[in-house]
Amino acid sequence: MSRKGKVFKYGSNIDTDAIIPARYLNLWEPADLAQHCMEDWDAEFIGRVEPGDIIVGELNFGCGSSREHAPVAIKASGISCVIGKSFARIFFRNAINIGLPLLECEEAVDNIKAGDVVEVDLATGKITNLSIGKSFTAKPYPDFMMEIVNAGGLVEHTKKKISGAK
Repeated sequence: MSRKGKVFKYGSNIDTDAIIPARYLNLWEPADLAQHCMEDWDAEFIGRVEPGDIIVGELNFGCGSSREHAPVAIKASGISCVIGKSFARIFFRNAINIGLPLLECEEAVDNIKAGDVVEVDLATGKITNLSIGKSFTAKPYPDFMMEIVNAGGLVEHTKKKISGAK
């Protein structure tokens, strides 16, 4: 499954409060959360993001609390993938659980700038910065994780398993 979009690049230690400020934790509808995604960190984010765009972060992206609101807000904003040097483990798992793919690749992060256009092939882990014509390889997901992401998250994946659908 391929993802392609414009890059929004952020630094290290972007925590869940930067992704979705705590004052919005009373919201749960994805569209409502999306309206406040990155609001305190990048006030113009929600006005510029388009479906398919990609976030690139440095180290420890998604640190902080374990709430699912952060990956839900990112996915609902239209972001199709997040690439980072590393992710907080609970954020990583929450993202997979809601069907938001994350890829770890230091070399890609070091060679991608804000505004670049990037294409990601989740099946192979290939990350191509189309703006500079360079490709990088992240470790692809194991089959079971790819199934969860492709299904749109763990709940949808489980529903398909229970119903016997493919």
